[in-house]
Amino acid sequence: MPALSWQKSSYCAQGNSCVHVAATPHHVHLTESSDPTAAILTAAPAAFAALLTTLKLEEDTPRG
Repeated sequence: MPALSWQKSSYCAQGNSCVHVAATPHHVHLTESSDPTAAILTAAPAAFAALLTTLKLEEDTPRG
């Protein structure tokens, strides 16, 4: 895998509990900041977009 350019989530506060994202032409890579080389999840861009859409819908859904 080529060297990835990681971006920290804009929702991340200070500390080691952050999600980092790196995009390549055909994949989106996710990892956590406490050890970014230990576990990297790789998804197709469409799958990542579906995940974000679902998370945004869940955020807007009232909980009872």
